[in-house]
Amino acid sequence: MIVVIFRARVAALDAQYSATAARMRELALSQFGCLAFHAVTEGDEEVALSYWPDEAAVRAWRAHPEHVAAQRVGRERWYHSYSVEVAEVTRQYHHTP
Repeated sequence: MIVVIFRARVAALDAQYSATAARMRELALSQFGCLAFHAVTEGDEEVALSYWPDEAAVRAWRAHPEHVAAQRVGRERWYHSYSVEVAEVTRQYHHTP
């Protein structure tokens, strides 16, 4: 399993951002095999974690035209800066009472 860690410094979030973020989440989960997607914004910092079955799924998602367009608007309007880390999950465990 692969985890993509997206960290951003927010410039300004608006209604278009909210709609685009919801669409990107839905698209990733329904059409590209994303296993889970979690995001949180606190102050001007945003962190999003998405989990994928393999690198091929991540690459396909990254290159999808709708996602590419969202990335462009993110660079132009929504984010001052961002970073992306892609890592392999080597161990996973859970506790459920």
